[in-house]
Amino acid sequence: MKTISIVTGARNEEGNVRELYERVRAAMTAAGPYLYEHIFIDNASTDRTVPILKAIASEDPNVKLIVNARNFGHVRSPIHALYQAAGDAVICVAANLKDPPEMLPEMIRAWEKGVSMVLAIKQSSGENPLMFRIRKFYYGTVRRLSSIETFENFTGFGLYDRQVVEIIKSIDDPYPYFRGLIAEIGLPHQELYYDQPARKRGKSKNNFYTLYDLAMLGITNLSKVPLRAVTLSGFACAFGCIVVGMAYLVYKLLYWNRFSVGIAPLVIGIFFFSSIQLISVGILGEYIGSIHTQVMRRPLVVERERINFEHPPGLPKALEPVPLK
Repeated sequence: MKTISIVTGARNEEGNVRELYERVRAAMTAAGPYLYEHIFIDNASTDRTVPILKAIASEDPNVKLIVNARNFGHVRSPIHALYQAAGDAVICVAANLKDPPEMLPEMIRAWEKGVSMVLAIKQSSGENPLMFRIRKFYYGTVRRLSSIETFENFTGFGLYDRQVVEIIKSIDDPYPYFRGLIAEIGLPHQELYYDQPARKRGKSKNNFYTLYDLAMLGITNLSKVPLRAVTLSGFACAFGCIVVGMAYLVYKLLYWNRFSVGIAPLVIGIFFFSSIQLISVGILGEYIGSIHTQVMRRPLVVERERINFEHPPGLPKALEPVPLK
């Protein structure tokens, strides 16, 4: 009997984790006779998320819990949980209920047909329309900049064969861009489309910095175009300066007594080139920061405790055999 691992990262999701657990259990019951485990990794929640998950784990040994020593961020924590999964296939599901667990049986059926990855692609979203358009523009930008095929509107929600998980582990990236790794692997995949619902309870843990961090991580991991754009902009600005300088020289020679350069072009030029320099330094800094993270080789997370990992995956409660009287 095959085993399916479900991995969920959580931080301050006290209003969602029990409903998610129940919906995942119902989906695995509907999927058929599979052993399963549901691994939650808590990123140092400050609400009642951990007590609720501990209560669920005490009721169901298929639920496993990792509690981080501190908040290790939205990139490192889910990957660490992925590495702990023992299943023949691993499904990543967010704790905010924006990834519908009811898609799990369809993902498993697609996996059983031989594809290594089943990717859930959102075709619409219940979030703010402006934010959805900004995300769509970002995904399109990354796709155009990248030298490999990337997946627009893919958030990481999907099923991954054990082979895919082992490849990701072998890459051993201390700050991995999961969506980029999936695109980089390039194994056969199938795309499933869904309408992403709006968050029902709780608040998003993403702020401007986390979104910017993820955006720059995606660009620096998948493309060298920004670095080369810096070089090209330097050549273009140098060429422009030569052209403008020659034009001013000719104009001054022709109209020596009437032409006055003035200070405005000089001030504008200084500010323009200063802006180009700051942008270039910023782009170089992003790549140097990525190198620095790789060199530091810090662990993905430090665990404070883990629960139920001594229990092997089992059948969902609804499928457990009833003992004979």
